[in-house]
Amino acid sequence: MIELQKSGFMLGQMPKLVINLVFIVYSLLCILPIVLVLSISLTDESSLMSDGYHLIPKLFSTYGYDYIISGTSTILNAYKVTIIVTLVGAFSSLLVTSLMGYALSRTELKYRGQISFIIFFTILFNGGLAPYYILVTRYLHLKDTLLILILALLFSPVNVLIMRNFFKEVPGSIIESARIDGSGEFRTFFRIVLPVSTPVLATIGLFSSVGYWNDWFTCALFIENNKLYNLQYLLQALMSNLDYLQSNAAASKSLENAIGVLPGESARMATCILSIGPIILLYPLLQKYFVKGLTLGAVKS
Repeated sequence: MIELQKSGFMLGQMPKLVINLVFIVYSLLCILPIVLVLSISLTDESSLMSDGYHLIPKLFSTYGYDYIISGTSTILNAYKVTIIVTLVGAFSSLLVTSLMGYALSRTELKYRGQISFIIFFTILFNGGLAPYYILVTRYLHLKDTLLILILALLFSPVNVLIMRNFFKEVPGSIIESARIDGSGEFRTFFRIVLPVSTPVLATIGLFSSVGYWNDWFTCALFIENNKLYNLQYLLQALMSNLDYLQSNAAASKSLENAIGVLPGESARMATCILSIGPIILLYPLLQKYFVKGLTLGAVKS
């Protein structure tokens, strides 16, 4: 009897053990690449060439980081630009997206079907890169300004549709009661609707923040002043210069005589670590909102 109870207990616990093992393996598969990248960035270049990649550096070196941050003021300035653009851009994008999503969720709004169609239409078709460049540079005169780095990602049609569907789930009786008590539209939105919409605000806010943090294309198109370079574009430019030097024997030789061995893989991996930056800290803080924020807003009708 005792043996049967033990076997039944083991069979009952088996699925949980399997599920836990699956998630442990999956977590390791997610974490190990980051650990490997960090290890490579801290390994001496000659050790990488002779011993290959290892999770623990065989010959420790910070030369890759030294090469990347050799122009410290430039890197710090790029970090400052990226942080400012990410904070201002994510807040502005969240404000614009939530206002538009809330307006489209209300049945009282005239032509909301037509407006929703126009927003959806921009997901499928756009004017193209050349008209976009001419509009920004010739008519809006936003070239070489921080404003273009913010405005370029300010509005996302997909995020508006997700917000709209989430706001539809807010009980209409709450909004109606607020109106009866004399609350205006803006007060109802900021004091009643937004406080109960934390999941979708956190989810869309994270999407916007990651988008702004990783955006290098806008900087490549419209920024020529090196004081306005963001971090991603600056690191990409450094990698392009490194690739050119390694492919050009004469230039590489003269630079190696001046500073020593050129870093290759270690510098690339150091770039990856630096580009992750503080944005990775947002994931653990906002992860709990993802399921509800996306589940309720993922159905686009």
